[in-house]
Amino acid sequence: MPAEWSVHQRTFISWPVQASMCYPEDYDQVCRAYYTELIKAIAEFEPVTVIVNPDEEDLLRGIFSKEATAYELDFLPIPHNDAWIRDNGPTFLVNRNGEIAGVNWRFNAWGEKYAPWDLDNETAPKILDYYGIKRFDAPLVLEGGSIHSDGEGTILTTEECLLNPNRNPSLSREEIEDYLKLYLNADRVIWLKRGLAGDETDGHVDNIACFAAPGRILIQISEDPEDKNYHIARENINILQSSTDAKGRSFEIIPILQPPPRWYGDSRLTLSYINFYFVNNGIILPVFGGDAAETDIRAEQVLNRIFPERRVRKVDGMAIIKEGGNVHCTTQQMPLPVSKEKGPR
Repeated sequence: MPAEWSVHQRTFISWPVQASMCYPEDYDQVCRAYYTELIKAIAEFEPVTVIVNPDEEDLLRGIFSKEATAYELDFLPIPHNDAWIRDNGPTFLVNRNGEIAGVNWRFNAWGEKYAPWDLDNETAPKILDYYGIKRFDAPLVLEGGSIHSDGEGTILTTEECLLNPNRNPSLSREEIEDYLKLYLNADRVIWLKRGLAGDETDGHVDNIACFAAPGRILIQISEDPEDKNYHIARENINILQSSTDAKGRSFEIIPILQPPPRWYGDSRLTLSYINFYFVNNGIILPVFGGDAAETDIRAEQVLNRIFPERRVRKVDGMAIIKEGGNVHCTTQQMPLPVSKEKGPR
């Protein structure tokens, strides 16, 4: 599994389905303020393929007629229940000859939380079949947001998610780790304990920590001891400080301060700067505004310092956050074959 910062052939995004949204009354706003703007933002850097339900293909072609001409933007009709392509899309692999394959994990809507999910479970194989890409069918329920790769044989995940009995109740930690190593050709799995407080995905790693480079990990922290995330981050940092990667390197840990907590009713919103997305020559960063204006700036400064060669492109993270995810959750990268790689576009 290559690192996300390796050169992409394209990005996949699934167009939302109103019936599956937590707040379907927000559908028009979510489409306009988030998905439309995210697609335009990513298209500034690399080709985008939008997965669309067949009966909406003509509508989307009309919405994006100018962008489809100005950028490399196309539409792939595949019936789907929900829009989180990071979690139900394929995990792409590259072999030593530069050939691409994809892992088709089993998908059960984050522990059978949202029915139906039958179409989403079929999305990954349909993408791979459309592009004629070799497919590995893994006997494991797993969402793409629950894993992150350094591209050199190390996988980052959380116990809270992968060991949750609502995914693979018959499998032990050792058996799940063996499957990760087998299907991702990994040598080392780093198990963090928990993800962010309030995360309805049961602690996806792509909200709490990610690789910035081999041997370097970004992690979101809180400075408030009264905040659950303060203790969650400290526990995870302790694990990382006592771990090494597949090459035997100790980790340099780079903190990003979380935004101020926000709530919708009794539910804490999962605001995360770690849920950014690498694109060719850039980074798409969700920002939250208001009382988060200062931490928005600080997060951008950290990314500019760590990735000086990349342009940080900001999008409104609040436009989608009530639905439970953000930029990384709604994207999935297809790597460029190594043998054809000529550098970022």
